[in-house]
Amino acid sequence: MNRIVKNDTVKVISGNHKGKVGKVLKVFTASNRVIVEKVRLVKRHTKPRSQQEPGGIVEKEASIHVSNVMLVCPKCSKPTRTGVGELADGKKVRTCRSCNEMLTSE
Repeated sequence: MNRIVKNDTVKVISGNHKGKVGKVLKVFTASNRVIVEKVRLVKRHTKPRSQQEPGGIVEKEASIHVSNVMLVCPKCSKPTRTGVGELADGKKVRTCRSCNEMLTSE
């Protein structure tokens, strides 16, 4: 079970972007990295591909390690660790360690 999934709201807890909050755009499970919107923006120099895609300097998000982010609970609005709870039908779900609320991904 993944602790952080796409569309989760996370807070950066270490590194140059410490304190920033954003939504997870993409998760790379093999390398344990995530892309968070408006965090770790890098400049990419691109060549023009066609008339519709002009070249230039494009700013985009780069990935950061998953250990540098912490999930923000939608109910208690605090960065929290995740636990694993079980529903009545035996399905496992993520839970907030602070308020024991079930976490759902939008």
